[in-house]
Amino acid sequence: MTTLLSRIFRALEKFHASHPWDHNAHYHRRILRQLPRRFNSALDVGSGSGDLARLLASRAGAVHGIDVDPTIVARARELTAPAAPVTFTVGDALNDIPPGPYDVITCVATIHHLPFSDALTRFRQHLTPGGTLVVIGLYRPHSRSDYLIDAIAIPSNVAMAWIKNKGRKPPRPTSMTAPTRPATMTFADIVRDARHALPGARLRRRLFWRYTLVWHQR
Repeated sequence: MTTLLSRIFRALEKFHASHPWDHNAHYHRRILRQLPRRFNSALDVGSGSGDLARLLASRAGAVHGIDVDPTIVARARELTAPAAPVTFTVGDALNDIPPGPYDVITCVATIHHLPFSDALTRFRQHLTPGGTLVVIGLYRPHSRSDYLIDAIAIPSNVAMAWIKNKGRKPPRPTSMTAPTRPATMTFADIVRDARHALPGARLRRRLFWRYTLVWHQR
């Protein structure tokens, strides 16, 4: 099964080279559904070109994005209107987070680049009482249910790419240009470590090789 999936994934990579779409942005609206209609401050970790940070600004008094890549941070600043309550910083997500605390912290497709438990602990330390953390992460397929979800995701992925690219040839999404690496933790490992660091955290596997983690600071 693993060999077959590897071949399918290679074929998908070729397909998406000519039919690109942003898998992470697909979950932005889901993130908003986990958040209050209005809040004072938000931090977006691994903010990339700033799409999510600007979306959070529609509800927040102030939003700060942080990303380790200076090129993508410069691009985020270019794309953000001067009057928007959004700022961006180049820095390490563990050591350079601007002083909070924050009512909302988001982290999309970034935490698998970080020491997982350390990152969750640091995010918790920067949340206000009653604050919300939302993580969209990647996991390494391991169980039968993982592979089943992956199998369902494949035709859905192709259909979504076809729909989003129908009748046009859009440029590769900016947020997809940063260097990436595969996830190394299984979903079971993620659940175990997350619930140790964040008691009561809610985690679910999602389509398109992602999971969601939602936690509320008490």
